Amino acid sequence: MSLLDTRVPAVLLRIDRNPFHHGTLGAVRSLGRAGIDVHVIADVTGSPVSRSRFVRQLHPPPPPGATPADIAAALQRVAARIERPAVLIPMDDAGAVAVARLREELAPSYLLPQQPGAVPERVADKAELAALCAAADVPHPETAVPDSAEQAARAAERLGLPLVAKWSRPWLLPAGTGLRSTVVVRSVHDARELYLRTAEAGSRLLLQAFLPPGPDRDWFLHGYADRSGELRGGGPGRKLCAWPRGAGLTAVGEWTENPQVGSLAERLVDTLGYRGILDLDFRRCGRTGAYHLLDFNPRPGAQFRLFADAAGLDVVRAQHLDLTHRPLPAGEPVPGRTFVVENYAPLAALRPAPHGRELAWSAGDDPAPGRAMRRLWCAHVTRRLRDRLPRTAPSDPGPAALLARVPAPAAPPAAEQTEQTEQTDDEKAGSR
Repeated sequence: MSLLDTRVPAVLLRIDRNPFHHGTLGAVRSLGRAGIDVHVIADVTGSPVSRSRFVRQLHPPPPPGATPADIAAALQRVAARIERPAVLIPMDDAGAVAVARLREELAPSYLLPQQPGAVPERVADKAELAALCAAADVPHPETAVPDSAEQAARAAERLGLPLVAKWSRPWLLPAGTGLRSTVVVRSVHDARELYLRTAEAGSRLLLQAFLPPGPDRDWFLHGYADRSGELRGGGPGRKLCAWPRGAGLTAVGEWTENPQVGSLAERLVDTLGYRGILDLDFRRCGRTGAYHLLDFNPRPGAQFRLFADAAGLDVVRAQHLDLTHRPLPAGEPVPGRTFVVENYAPLAALRPAPHGRELAWSAGDDPAPGRAMRRLWCAHVTRRLRDRLPRTAPSDPGPAALLARVPAPAAPPAAEQTEQTEQTDDEKAGSR
């Protein structure tokens, strides 16, 4: 029997048009394995997510540049088709901010955490985060928010080079501009020029003191703050490998106990009154040893499945249980468990994992997304290698060949599988 109330479906909302977001697939599998009907509102054209046997139905996302009214209309259309209240889980910052704004309008159709209205928007806005950290006494890199190009130049001189430049609301960045949410700035001229693109970016520019990366310095914490404010369903982890190297997403992560990181997360939740799923990124200062909060994402992180404990609890299951008034099991943590995004770190996916490992795409009980990802990624790598062919040694197998060797993991224990997993191909075809 599932611990979750299988009468209550889940709706995953993703506004960002990234077809390779493995966190969405992780949420589909986690809830689907527990017997929950999972509906996905996202652009999954060409995405491995659409191949998962645990997707009950796919729904079109709001249009590009959607207004809050557009997002509300898309969610209400899905609610009308489901015809019963559902747990709504935004999978990106844009969705989390929109749902918080629309909470009163959506509440009759969707189950949502009791959240102070503006909190998700404030924590997702990187310009607001510095002030929130100061109020909670949580270390944060020194940050300037310039009001002119000259102020940007002076801030760069004061903070020192290199420094980090961020757009406060990266989900507003228009496609095709070449603007990135975060870049390292190495000259005063570059800081000034970047500020001049503020109108194009759609949000404020931040300049932030640079904390150098290094071994054992990049940490994250995932959790679900339940109705009492207690953090459940997650834990602290170390980023062992990033893509791109040194400053990108987690390609390999390890569940590692860290009381300091846990204490900082609890302090933030208590100060803000935050409720719901959160994903925090920290970097430890090599000089002082302090853990500085770099990002607060009010939604599941892409690697949240790293923190599936001995009872099978993770953040999306925790939210479903809490909002349906079911008890959350007290499972034991699994330190040493790893999470690997196999297209970014194929060698790590081949190494032994004595404490357990979760792969982002491959799963024995849901093999189609892993196969689709391997085909798409190998085609991508092959195109890149073809461009460099004169400089590539013929004997080098390359990442595409390594990825092809990654075996699909065994299916989870039978207790985690339910009759929901027996969806037929005809049913899946009808849901696309």
